Amino acid sequence: MDSLSQIALGAAVSVAVFRQRQPIWKSALLGAIAGTMPDLDVLVQFDDPISEMTRHRAESHGLFYLTLACWPLAWLWQKVAGQQGSYRRCWWACWAVLISHPLLDFLTIYGTQLAQPFSDYAFGPGSVFVIDPLYTLPLLLGIVLALARHQLRWNDAMLALSSAYLAFGLIAQQWVEQQVARQLPPSADPATVLVTATPFNTQVWQVLALGSEHYFEAFYALADGDKALQWRAWPRDSRLLAQYQQEPLVRQLTRFSHDYVVLTASGSQLILSDLRMGLAPHYSFRFVFEQRPDGSLSAPTRLAGSRGTEQIGAALDWLWLRASGQPAPAFFNPQPDPANALVPAAATGHSGVYQMR
Repeated sequence: MDSLSQIALGAAVSVAVFRQRQPIWKSALLGAIAGTMPDLDVLVQFDDPISEMTRHRAESHGLFYLTLACWPLAWLWQKVAGQQGSYRRCWWACWAVLISHPLLDFLTIYGTQLAQPFSDYAFGPGSVFVIDPLYTLPLLLGIVLALARHQLRWNDAMLALSSAYLAFGLIAQQWVEQQVARQLPPSADPATVLVTATPFNTQVWQVLALGSEHYFEAFYALADGDKALQWRAWPRDSRLLAQYQQEPLVRQLTRFSHDYVVLTASGSQLILSDLRMGLAPHYSFRFVFEQRPDGSLSAPTRLAGSRGTEQIGAALDWLWLRASGQPAPAFFNPQPDPANALVPAAATGHSGVYQMR
């Protein structure tokens, strides 16, 4: 999740553990600081942007490593806070704050390596978006009211409410998966269906399904009820992707993204995109390789996003309409981006719409 959400969660958890054993402001401040510590891995530099992506939320988010870190951190916490209470209470506060960070990240689609160092598997069901005000605002409100009124019940209530919202996201995701399972395109592989929350809400869900020659994208709003899904088909050259799987970085992103990637060719360039984040064809993580004369690939560079303020505003309007159950065809029919010379129109155009009943 975003840093503000992690700060709010760390503060709320710390206050909930310490109760009145130290001033509420002190518990909130220390919890907010410790709650952001796992994300300090962004300061580590890597040789390429794909490693920077796949190594984020790795060791620093491993439950084993964070548990080990609680012993020295609890000692430091006790010294800094001037806490005269038990070391055990400080340890539990540190553990709860540190562990809640990756567990919250785990719910997003990005990929969190909870089992480090025993496994680098990237967990990420995608039941909540990386930024969701409906989750963060109750936490902030609870902390502010607890500080202002010196009453823990406000923090407890808002922490419970925000946790209930996360539970709602998981339940809603399961519901959408059941609806989608009955409406898959004929050439889609049922084992590859991915349902993820769209930006800032858990009312509209993005659905992806992979096929050998295409991948399919649709959107389902909880307000849609029994309305038929409309699938958009996009080109996916599985043979091209398989051809370059011997390239370590291509294989690395493919594994990290659980095969939800697409590789497209444009002249001497190859563009590798993570399909899980962003809307086709404007994905959040796209990397371009240059093909050398000997057939090898250059080090990748990350392509910057091309959406402007006007496009983002249109996307938010579209989400609002879809959340209310209204169709919004204007945004559902994205056009090739003429400003992006690396991606030809043929690679970004769609090849068909499927309405499944």
